[in-house]
Amino acid sequence: MQILAPAKINLSLRILNCRPDGFHEIETLISPVSLYDKVDIEKQNRWIDFSCDDPTLSSGDDNLVVRVANLFLEQAKIKSGVSIKLQKNIPHGAGLGGGSSDAAATLRALNQLFETKLSLEQLVKLASTIGSDVPFFLFESAAVCKGRGEIVNPTKLKRKLSIMLCKPAFSVSSGWAYSRWQDSKEIPGISYQSQGFDGQTLLNDLERPVFEKFVFLAQLKMWLLEQPEVGAALLSGSGSTVFAVLRENADVDLAAKRAREKLDREIWTCACETR
Repeated sequence: MQILAPAKINLSLRILNCRPDGFHEIETLISPVSLYDKVDIEKQNRWIDFSCDDPTLSSGDDNLVVRVANLFLEQAKIKSGVSIKLQKNIPHGAGLGGGSSDAAATLRALNQLFETKLSLEQLVKLASTIGSDVPFFLFESAAVCKGRGEIVNPTKLKRKLSIMLCKPAFSVSSGWAYSRWQDSKEIPGISYQSQGFDGQTLLNDLERPVFEKFVFLAQLKMWLLEQPEVGAALLSGSGSTVFAVLRENADVDLAAKRAREKLDREIWTCACETR
């Protein structure tokens, strides 16, 4: 069985407060986008055999896909194992939810493969023990997520948005970004205000701590906002991806080429749209 695991962007992300459990109370509007990892799964004897075409990713028990497979087989009391092959297209450490999406896709696939018929509610309960973003990806829809992100309320965007993702070579740790939120300061001359585009409000409270350390990301956002193709630009999650919401009939290839020429020859770009 092959299943696609989409990336996501945070169209808005508000941090409400710090929680006693060490997490943060958030409210975020997340949308899947048309960039996908591929997960191939088949039954085999007794153990979990995991491989990935990205050698920089761990293939051990700390990998989210391996963790969710172990948890599912244990909870479902299944004695046989699985072979899982992961093809990565979503960069990691990017604020695009690739690892969480891979875990959710694996969970959905295992539920089908072994015909365990776990309900969505049961899958969400399992997923929430793996990571805060994992439950979101089980719904295959845009959603407003609350709590630490595990309370998912599916919604529909007013229309599909055309998106250009821009990620430099470095990554940003989500845990670090949240831990720095409370004491971070704004950089003069950088816009942190909410943006309106086609009835959608875009805002990310994590821009403040992330931009304070990774100034290039602040510069990238401001440069994107100056481009004629771009209607809005925002850090996704904790980054390091900054995404541009493109105007109608924008030439995304031309905008991406200009970004590499003006900002960073090594910057990774991807044209996609919200789902």
